[in-house]
This record gives sequence, structure tokens and C-alpha cells, in this order.
Amino acid sequence: MKAKGSVFRYGDNVDTDVIIPARYLNTSDPKELAQHCMEDIDEAFITQVKKGDIIVADKNFGCGSSREHAPIAIKASGISCVIACTFARIFYRNALNIGLPILECPEAASGIASGDEVEVDFDTGTITNLSTQESWKAEPFPEFMQELIKADGLIHYIRQGGMD
Repeated sequence: MKAKGSVFRYGDNVDTDVIIPARYLNTSDPKELAQHCMEDIDEAFITQVKKGDIIVADKNFGCGSSREHAPIAIKASGISCVIACTFARIFYRNALNIGLPILECPEAASGIASGDEVEVDFDTGTITNLSTQESWKAEPFPEFMQELIKADGLIHYIRQGGMD
């Protein structure tokens, strides 16, 4: 399983309120949430993001409230993967629950700039910056987690007979 796309780059402590502002939490429709994803930190994001693109951030990505709306908005916007130095634990779990691949890799996060073209191999954990030809190794997902992501999240995984 691989992801490949252009990078949107953010710094430390990107919280769930800037990923999806609270004023839009009256809906759970992924397409509606996606229309407002990142608008308080990056107004151009939703007009520039393309299916397959990747978010790269520094420390504590997804901090703040525990709402699932944040990873849902990111995934629905077309982002295929988030790479960060570290993630807030509840965001990490919520992202995997809805099938959004996320990787902690401080070296990659430090070596990737906005607009770089990046490829991620989830089977090996290899992150390659195609713009600079640098590569880094993150911890690959265990087979179970790869199946969960391929199934588009925990609910779909269980409906398909997972965890029997």
C-alpha cells in the first residue's frame, strides 16, 4: 500500500479546532467537513488540495478536543497520509479508526517542505521525498492496521468480517 502526493506543511500544535473549526461541527457529513478543513490555518488548503496529497507537520499534530471530525475532514479533503514528528494520542487513534494513515517520523517531518512531492510505502514504512531524493524509515503499520486502513476504517473492517 502506497501514497504519493504534494505536501502541505504545518508547524507544532496544530489542534483540532484549526483542522475543523467548531462552528462546523453541526454536521457529520464528510464532504461538508472537508470544505472547511484547515481554513483557519490555511485558507488556500481546500482550493489547492488534490486527492493523494500529504500533510506534514511538526510536534503534537491533532492536539485539543477528541472529536473524530478532524481526521474525517482531513481524509475527506483528499489527503492520503499525515506525517508528523508526534501526534496527540486521541487524534492518532481516531485517525486509524476512520482509516486515515498517519506516521510518526521526526526526521522525515524535518526534511520535507511545503510543495515537495512525497511517496510513502506503508508496507515498509519508507518515506521518500521525490523532490530531494531523501528517504527515511518510519515504523511500518502491523498487518492488522494495514487491513484496517485498506478497509477504510474500523467500522468497515468489522463489517467485512475483521476481528473474528
